Amino acid sequence: MDRSILILGGGVGGLVAANLLRKALPEEHRVVLVDREPSFAFAPSFLWLMVGQRSADQISRPLDRLRRKGIEVVRGEIERVDPARREAVVGGRTLAGDNLILALGAELAPETIPGLAEAGHDFYTLAGAETLRAALGAFDGGKIVVLTAAPAYKCPAAPYEAAMLIEHFCRKRKIRERTQIEVWAAEPAPMGVTGPVVSGAVRELVESKGIAYRPEHQVASVDPAARRLKFTNGAETTYDLLAYVPPHRAPKVVREAGLVDESGWVPVDRHLLATKHERVHAIGDVVGIPLQMKKPLPKAGVFAHGEAEVVSRNIALSITGKGKPARFEGEGECFVETGDGKAGIGKGNFYAVPVPQVKLRSPARRWHAAKILFEKDWLRRWF
Repeated sequence: MDRSILILGGGVGGLVAANLLRKALPEEHRVVLVDREPSFAFAPSFLWLMVGQRSADQISRPLDRLRRKGIEVVRGEIERVDPARREAVVGGRTLAGDNLILALGAELAPETIPGLAEAGHDFYTLAGAETLRAALGAFDGGKIVVLTAAPAYKCPAAPYEAAMLIEHFCRKRKIRERTQIEVWAAEPAPMGVTGPVVSGAVRELVESKGIAYRPEHQVASVDPAARRLKFTNGAETTYDLLAYVPPHRAPKVVREAGLVDESGWVPVDRHLLATKHERVHAIGDVVGIPLQMKKPLPKAGVFAHGEAEVVSRNIALSITGKGKPARFEGEGECFVETGDGKAGIGKGNFYAVPVPQVKLRSPARRWHAAKILFEKDWLRRWF
């Protein structure tokens, strides 16, 4: 009998799930990973790529490498998902699984803001981080704007890290004194879900470097020719170089499959990541998990990773009878790069009641070194 686990998406969650399930299951159980890209790129390192500290090759790995571990890799565009049948149509071919894991991430949608895609650099993609690196290399002074185009986005620290790394980059190139750096944010405060103490500390870090912070400015449109941003509250500003975080949404195939709720994301059991469909789980950025504080669990690789571990263990247990049941408890951490070879680290429990319990350790060289080790270890471990 042909038994298989079908994993849609080769990002952090999909990769971890595929690796762990392949190790845990007997050979007759196929583990099939589907992605449209030939390679995986380690998104936490896009910030380093953007300021010339990494190349694309250093942070990318071909997904075909997984074949030598016994994981089947299917490359192609997912045209349709049928969660009730646990099927996906990929390049005209129907794939099915006894278990289905949705790990398709968030779709970046700069086109939903008129003019945005043409006006700047989306450093949440590998290509955008590379074009931003080239633009920064050619920059000789003026006004740099780091923009968050919507109040909720994955990796909540990233735009603030980007601003601080750009500031350091300008100092190294000796153009800081003729460069103005501003963060225009749709959200009311940095990393708001972490609470006022951590949020305030991040804002202080940003402003201590002479970076202006303009919260609660929702961008309405961008005029690339005039290099002008217009906001819904009537404010306007100009820029010479624009680096932005685009709006996010669930991928089209997920929306069309009727998998999302009013939040726009896939609802799941917050501890087991089970959807309303039998033997269908969803993990990572495609998922919406509301917290008691009325904000969603942030979208971040650390959560995708933890969720993948839980789902993999529970699926393996259901098939083999071995191991113990697992639950995702909302624990997470992330580095906060501040430039000058330093980083802070925030960690805590995001499921804590009534609000997440998160602490931020002050920037130090050791946390930056720890992130470098994490990057190398992660890519080595899963490939």
